[in-house]
Amino acid sequence: MLVMIGDLVQQGITQNDFSVTGMLLVGGTVAVLTVAVSFANFKFPRLRPVIEGEPVIVFEDGKPIDQNLRRNRIAHEELAAAARQQGIGSLAEVRWAVLETSGSLSFIRK
Repeated sequence: MLVMIGDLVQQGITQNDFSVTGMLLVGGTVAVLTVAVSFANFKFPRLRPVIEGEPVIVFEDGKPIDQNLRRNRIAHEELAAAARQQGIGSLAEVRWAVLETSGSLSFIRK
């Protein structure tokens, strides 16, 4: 978010618009939109899958689900590396691997 605000403010600075009003307008707009989306996410549960996404099962009972891996651009090697980082030596020990909405991989052992 800071990078986005920096980019928006930079537009005003590099195009001979040196006004503080323009900068505050851009920053305020981004802040209001952030609060509005957060409030909508909290208040309307049906919007959560659209705003945040849903967890995706990418590995089940010793077999990768290739369609879900391709859709999320995850290689088999990346899946194995993420398992090793969580102390799992072999994917044969895994019952499910879930790609969470945060982008992390969760593993559930057999």
